[in-house]
Amino acid sequence: MSDETNAKESCPSPRSRARARHILDNYYIGPARDASILEIWAYTERFSYEPGETVGLRVSTTAETWDMEISRDGGKLQSVLTVQNLPGVFHETPEDCSVKGCDWPTAYSFEIPLDWKPGGYLFKLTGRKGAAEVQEHHLILVRRAQATKQAPILLLCATGTWVAYNCWGGSNAYEGITGADGKQFSPILSSQRPWSRGFCWLPTGAPRALPEAPPRVGDMVRYPYMEWAYAYGYSKKYASAGWASYERHFAKWAETQGYTLDYATLHDLHDDPELLDGYECVVCVGHDEYWSREMRLAIDTYVENGGHVARFAGNFLWQIRLEEYGRTQICYKYIATETDPVRDTNDSHLLTGAWEQPEVNWPGAQTFGANGSKGVYAGLGNCVGRGSGGFTIYRPGHWALNGAHLGYGDVLGASSRIYGYEVDGLDHVIRDGLPFATGKDGASTNIEIIGLGLGTNAETDHGVTGETLYIGKSDAEWKARAMYGSLTPETYDTALRGNGVMVHWQRGKGEIFNAATCEWVMGLARKDFQVEMITRNVLDRFSGRS
Repeated sequence: MSDETNAKESCPSPRSRARARHILDNYYIGPARDASILEIWAYTERFSYEPGETVGLRVSTTAETWDMEISRDGGKLQSVLTVQNLPGVFHETPEDCSVKGCDWPTAYSFEIPLDWKPGGYLFKLTGRKGAAEVQEHHLILVRRAQATKQAPILLLCATGTWVAYNCWGGSNAYEGITGADGKQFSPILSSQRPWSRGFCWLPTGAPRALPEAPPRVGDMVRYPYMEWAYAYGYSKKYASAGWASYERHFAKWAETQGYTLDYATLHDLHDDPELLDGYECVVCVGHDEYWSREMRLAIDTYVENGGHVARFAGNFLWQIRLEEYGRTQICYKYIATETDPVRDTNDSHLLTGAWEQPEVNWPGAQTFGANGSKGVYAGLGNCVGRGSGGFTIYRPGHWALNGAHLGYGDVLGASSRIYGYEVDGLDHVIRDGLPFATGKDGASTNIEIIGLGLGTNAETDHGVTGETLYIGKSDAEWKARAMYGSLTPETYDTALRGNGVMVHWQRGKGEIFNAATCEWVMGLARKDFQVEMITRNVLDRFSGRS
């Protein structure tokens, strides 16, 4: 959620800023625009394809020749296609490519074989010039062929969030090279460009946004994932979005556990609201912050008609618009009420602000049972920086917890650090030691709160010498203005506090289970027995397996 143009307000001095370049500067991934530098970059026109369709890979490289290996990235990495000694061709990249796209020609095309299974397909591109070589990665999703049988479960990949965080070429939804001073984030982003380094593939051991352990008292606050990215040339947003950090972990775990999955993207759902028809269970994981109205409506219809949604994801916050057949994504975010062209028009309901803002007035809890604006940060920097890292359990008798050996007051997922880095919450009240949704934030009072944690929109300043804060207090100030009409001591005090929830909701003819945290997948990747057990319980019930 954090807007780094706002985060810069936390920087106390030029000297501190120099020490914290990995935190506050807009260093981005992109073309060197220098023929002497060996590089290779690629993208495809779409994010997903069906067997039988043709994929056109658009490549620009300073290499003399390049190779490509495509592997299905599921329970195991399995090579499915290798091409070698393709001629390298360099193409000029427009300065505004992050907004308008690269417009490179197709360098290599192939038809997806009919026997390729649904899943994520990783492209490893190796460019060579003399004895030197360089590698980069691309990824596509292969959907189920229409003529084949559906899997019980559909994994929806959060491509709206992938696009928003992709910094390749200069701009994303947080920082950028646009605006009068050339330093502003861009509310308009193109999908016609490569993914930033780290979105498709990561080496083992790349740090998470949520550190593996809280900092020691008195230590200067650290953001290890940004330090690592800065040192090794990865996007500073790799830990916030992309296949490599989120969906891949779920897909790998699910397939090794014997679950059969189909795959699609949120962009697919935007174009085809009937995409969900026939699936027993739809799964969202990781960080799914950015959705269009069309995507939400499709989920609502699916659940009301009897569908089951298992959401192991956090930070459901912004409405987006898609244009040019999904090639352009629009989100004005914090400045939507002042600058979004649809404000004060007949399309004002499409304003690209937060779902809970009065101008949008469609609380996220009405779709998933939790609100993004009631979170947000947990475990990131000094935002609940020394929290437990898990959910405190209030209703251990809920079916989702069967066999997980959890009692009232126990903490779920602390050892595997599942709670954070962004969470969704609810306005609730504790009665006789149990939490109940009040409904004051637009949520149904029928939502059952199973577990809770704390979140915040402001980063605590402990006054440690040399410390530079990343989040600061600007998000809480924006929330006070956007949600409560003005920034006062009272509205700021309300805005800075949040929570994260694990909920179950029987809605219409369907059901929703929502563990509203980005890092749930780490409980699977780190083989946390209790997190795995709950995930199995939900998937088995929702897919008809149990």
